[in-house]
Amino acid sequence: MEVREREGYVPVHFNHLAVAAKDKQQSATFLKDLLGLPEPTSWGPFLSLTLDDGIRLDYAEPGVEFPGQHYALLVSDDVFDRAMKRIKAGGVQFWAGPGHTPGEINTNHGGRGVYFDDPSGHHFELITQPYGADQ
Repeated sequence: MEVREREGYVPVHFNHLAVAAKDKQQSATFLKDLLGLPEPTSWGPFLSLTLDDGIRLDYAEPGVEFPGQHYALLVSDDVFDRAMKRIKAGGVQFWAGPGHTPGEINTNHGGRGVYFDDPSGHHFELITQPYGADQ
């Protein structure tokens, strides 16, 4: 029997992601300010930043070195424009994609995209159209 056919089936939804940070306040505030999100909230050792779809990025300071991870966020054109203004005003280096020349955005998938690093060294990507939207 398929799992989804069982009685009492609960749909699967993404809820939260623990994000390692050198300084959780600095990293959460950076993304909050860039995207115009609500103030982060504290929960145990985490500082939670809630995205518009209810998914939380739970920032924590693990106290160990960690590699930068990649996080891609689908945003509206208005949020993208606001974020780009803040990226440029803050002197944040950005790229059209991995290995691309700094200071460029891309127009992939019928939208726009940009890559940048947060204060903890994570690699964020903002896109205005999901991958494959132009197919």
